[in-house]
Amino acid sequence: MSEIRLVGTAHVSQKSIDQVRAAIEEFQPDVIAVELDPGRYAALRNEGPEPSVSDVLKGGNFSQVLVQWLLAYLQRRIGMDVGVQPGAEMLAAIDLAEEKGIPLALADRDIRITLSRFWKMMPIWEKCKLLGALAGSLVGLGGDEIDVDKLTEKDVITAAIEEFHRFAPRGATALIDERDAYLARSLLNLSTGHERVLGVVGAGHVNGITTYFRDPSTLPPPESLLAEPKTLPWAKILGGLVIFLFSFLLILIALSGVGLDVLLLALVYWLLINGVLSAAFTLLAGGHPLSALTAFAVSWLTSLNPLMAAGWFAAITEAKVRKPTANDFHAIAEAESFTEMRKVPLFRVILVAALANVGSTLGTIAYFVFIFPMLGIDPRVVLMQGLTNLGAFLQTILPF
Repeated sequence: MSEIRLVGTAHVSQKSIDQVRAAIEEFQPDVIAVELDPGRYAALRNEGPEPSVSDVLKGGNFSQVLVQWLLAYLQRRIGMDVGVQPGAEMLAAIDLAEEKGIPLALADRDIRITLSRFWKMMPIWEKCKLLGALAGSLVGLGGDEIDVDKLTEKDVITAAIEEFHRFAPRGATALIDERDAYLARSLLNLSTGHERVLGVVGAGHVNGITTYFRDPSTLPPPESLLAEPKTLPWAKILGGLVIFLFSFLLILIALSGVGLDVLLLALVYWLLINGVLSAAFTLLAGGHPLSALTAFAVSWLTSLNPLMAAGWFAAITEAKVRKPTANDFHAIAEAESFTEMRKVPLFRVILVAALANVGSTLGTIAYFVFIFPMLGIDPRVVLMQGLTNLGAFLQTILPF
């Protein structure tokens, strides 16, 4: 009869390192499974090919990349505060496995799939809350002393996971629940060929994995955990809605009889509001003036095209000015403060891309909210007169 034993760890805890070593010595496993995938294993061991700057820039998922880096930085910051390298307990398990000749298994889902599902499954309000929480964490670092060892206590873990599910339920599903299932299946598969399986996993996964051990029939199909999440293309839908509203607004203004000068002013305000906010957020990110100028020049158009984004063009300009290299990945990973991260060219490029898009989006919202007060006209009069004249025009050209 095979036995699976779990060691729940905090990824920046010296206590967890000691627990992993003690469990290996006491349990004498036939195989050690760690909560890693090949990509994270290679990164932890400083092995594998260097990432490509061009691939990151061509991917276009700037906000997703930024969130990934900020989460890694916060974990590293906590580790620095307590004197432990993030992932040190996994390294301890790997080193002991090699030393004792115990087979090592990588039990976790590919990090790229996890991050993709995590980001795409979250609705826009969850993403906004997450980015706000990350920004608050960056500002608040260096405050209260961190007791990392409490992160492996059952009651603390349960409370933290419940809070994350309330805060971002769809994100928690991809980041925690799905990986509970994936890790549980990996460990159960290993148990068919080994008598003693030791799983070294984050403490937050222990309860979920144990639940699946009690009833493996509840495990979801493997393909459902690896597939691209089926979500509505909200960016294209919202982009199409913006095009419709903008075009419809201009038609009503044109047909309302307020004059060509008002129509031209509405177009000028569209260009200015989108451009100024996109450029301002580019500068807020520390972008070069040329990048801000690029964001200003294209944001009026990209706001009307769901297949383009002002941040893409601002990032291209920023990359040409800053000239990021593969070494920037190491600089980002080793930065000891957010200020230090912002000095790295590649991080600056990604931050510019993300914030330029935020500025452009806010510009679009601000336009529809404030356009009539800025034009100095009564929206009810313009819209009603425009609709009346539009109806009369349609009657003259339609056969019914």
